[in-house]
Amino acid sequence: MTRGGIRFDGVTVAYGDTVVLDSLDLTVETGEVMALLGPSGSGKTTALRAVAGFVRPTAGRVLIGGQDVTGLPPYKRGIGMVVQQYALFPHLRVDANVAFGLKARKAPRGEIAGRVAEALEMTGMTAYAKRYPRELSGGQQQRVAIARALAVRPGVLLLDEPLSALDAQLRSGMLTELAKLHRDLPDVSMLYVTHDQSEALTLADRIAVMDRARLQDCGTPRELYRSPGSAFTASFVGSANLLTGVWCGTDVVEVAPDLRIRVREGAADGPREGDVTVCVRPHLVGLGEPDGSGLNVVRGAVTGLQWRGSSHRVTVAVAEGCEVTAEVGELRVPPGLGERVALHFACEDAVPVGVPGA
Repeated sequence: MTRGGIRFDGVTVAYGDTVVLDSLDLTVETGEVMALLGPSGSGKTTALRAVAGFVRPTAGRVLIGGQDVTGLPPYKRGIGMVVQQYALFPHLRVDANVAFGLKARKAPRGEIAGRVAEALEMTGMTAYAKRYPRELSGGQQQRVAIARALAVRPGVLLLDEPLSALDAQLRSGMLTELAKLHRDLPDVSMLYVTHDQSEALTLADRIAVMDRARLQDCGTPRELYRSPGSAFTASFVGSANLLTGVWCGTDVVEVAPDLRIRVREGAADGPREGDVTVCVRPHLVGLGEPDGSGLNVVRGAVTGLQWRGSSHRVTVAVAEGCEVTAEVGELRVPPGLGERVALHFACEDAVPVGVPGA
């Protein structure tokens, strides 16, 4: 199998009249981690299964390393795959689980032990080679599943919600391990399916945002976070305040009759007229009266207050039907519900979404 990246060339998957993946055009470069991010039913898992060979496209082609693999069975595609529930064989010890894919591919008998040892060392599981899955924690079982996928030395590694069954602490540790694997395997392309935005932002080189069977947006985590291409992307890649209004001048948006905000200078190419949605990230919103200039200031009554250990999340009604949320450091004396407060944010951090040049 030719090693290299993945290309979706107009891939559509339909079951009768129901389209579950609609004309997907997307390229994953060699050595790149691409996250497919989206809600349930968005088409992301279907896309991954089309690469794996478990789903046959209704139209279009899947290419791996430049080779059309649309008609090839999974075992001929040179891929490794890790799924949500690990799929380890409970009656086999760890080393036998890792060796399973090699034996299924009829790898030379003399190579199997060495490649199993290599995969276990890469995932930090060498000391557990003779244990059964039931004797391992959830995080250790996931490492074994990754080792099994790596043992076949794939050109493409597919990961389908691999951390969703783990608790928050284990998930954080596994993200660190996956990032290390990415550095250690610079020629392996990874396609990572998740609905968890923090996983995508932490691990991916680029993120493809999916919704309703279609690709909605694609870019680096920073690009999508700082300049989202749509309100959907803004709300799904990180939390967001989305303020809807109309252009009323150069770089100024009227959100309500008595509420105007200035957006990032030169944020839009072409005419600035009609409706527009502005994204402001909660952690970029400050609480209280500002000291400096060049800031947007909004005022209103507190409608929500959440303590999150190291921070407070404060929601303020700044106009009829319009609220702004601030994510601020832990407050010694937080405001009470109904109390009037001021919020402020930099014009640079108010970004029109879905606007050319934003």
